[in-house]
Amino acid sequence: MVFIIVGVILIVLRIAGVSPMADWNLEFFGDLWKFALPFILALVWWAWSDASGWTKRREMEKDEERKADRRRRNVENLGLGPKDPKKGGGRR
Repeated sequence: MVFIIVGVILIVLRIAGVSPMADWNLEFFGDLWKFALPFILALVWWAWSDASGWTKRREMEKDEERKADRRRRNVENLGLGPKDPKKGGGRR
């Protein structure tokens, strides 16, 4: 995501006329690579993260965390879980 943001910022600065980006030419063998590089790096990053399974592992970890939170809330709402002594709960 950072690569995409940097690329968009470079393009916006070019359009706004901020130097030195305004001075870069857009010829294929000129300075065009400076504008394209962040987007190319983003593609490489996404390809690597998908190929390595990194994004899938993160998604599975978040899913397991949501399941555990849901189970904990359900057990507490049923009154079967450990009571928090600070809330005045507890069995008598």
